[in-house]
Amino acid sequence: MSATGKFKIKLQIMCGEEIAMGPGKADLLEAIAAEGSISAAARALGMSYRRAWMLVDVMNRCWREVLVETGGGGRGAVVTGHGEMVLAHYRSLQAAAAGLREGQDWQALEQALRERPQR
Repeated sequence: MSATGKFKIKLQIMCGEEIAMGPGKADLLEAIAAEGSISAAARALGMSYRRAWMLVDVMNRCWREVLVETGGGGRGAVVTGHGEMVLAHYRSLQAAAAGLREGQDWQALEQALRERPQR
């Protein structure tokens, strides 16, 4: 395993006990924007429609404005302007977090970490 493979930064934005935004939800938003529907986005990501719909529901309930609007009756879905803004800022935070690999703290922890746990 490479040294950079030891650390994983997973950015989650919480709303009470719910994850309002995380890596999977961000991927789902991008897939909805690309595919034009929740069901097509779910297929593209290899998840069930029910799971995708539940993730969209949580996102829409957590943010002050909905991130995904549905047409109803199988007429597709669209990521709103607010959804695009949230996604852009989230991806920017992810990029900034990835930049931590260059810092002294990262390197110090990397050197202090064992390759595998002791038995």
